[in-house]
Amino acid sequence: MNQPLQGSIVCLGIGITLGSHITQLAKNYIEQADVVFVLVSDGIVEQWICEMNEDSRSLQPFYQEGISRAISYQNMINTILSEVHKNKKVVGVFYGHPGVFACVPHLVIQQAKEHGYYALMEAGISAEDCLYADLSIDPGEFGCAQFEASQFMMFKRKIDPSAYLILWQVCIAGDTSLTKFATGIEQRKILISLLEDIYSKDHSVIIYEAPTLPIHAIRNDKIKICDLLTATLNQQSTLVIPPSEKMRANKEILKKLSALSEKKKAIHLCQFN
Repeated sequence: MNQPLQGSIVCLGIGITLGSHITQLAKNYIEQADVVFVLVSDGIVEQWICEMNEDSRSLQPFYQEGISRAISYQNMINTILSEVHKNKKVVGVFYGHPGVFACVPHLVIQQAKEHGYYALMEAGISAEDCLYADLSIDPGEFGCAQFEASQFMMFKRKIDPSAYLILWQVCIAGDTSLTKFATGIEQRKILISLLEDIYSKDHSVIIYEAPTLPIHAIRNDKIKICDLLTATLNQQSTLVIPPSEKMRANKEILKKLSALSEKKKAIHLCQFN
């Protein structure tokens, strides 16, 4: 009889700001793990994880300028799974939410399950959650579309200028090589040109960065689209584009809905006559 596989992997998110967003369950997983792999946004956060579990190993060294991120991600996956195959309780700690703009946790869990191991993803507070709170944006008010910046550039997407548009990882927008930590002015010109096809060059946008440490301030820089060319963008920078138009009513649908409402009202009155 085959012995049940004892290895396991839990990928969890510790949120964005140090200490503020971690759940008690996530903390328990970290403390009880045989080995913890860490991919977070700040060295101080990494040290904090190490205090919870002595066998904490950083995945950050896998990132190297000039090496494709696809290769880096595969090396991370192989390294994590190698410990699972040794029948260890493994935890992967990721900043923000482990399932948001993070392919490694998804692939690790998928491959672990395919091999018969226990695998789980625990949600965390993402940069998106922080963005809504810090910028006082309700995505349900006007609607909200979100894209990774390079994907927005490389594929034809239908953009509604009456809704918010959020572009993530804008610092590496236009990186076709997957090897850069930041792209240059020529790629940024192409991004600006795309945006100016939808919005005016003077339309106000926001460069947002959530604080990773409690002592850090929120970045909430309001600039014009044309000023993006010289704006300082970091790896954690997100571009938020507010609506430039009012929502337009769909009169045909409203007419149909109104007719349904009148029909129900008539049926209701008939029941009492």
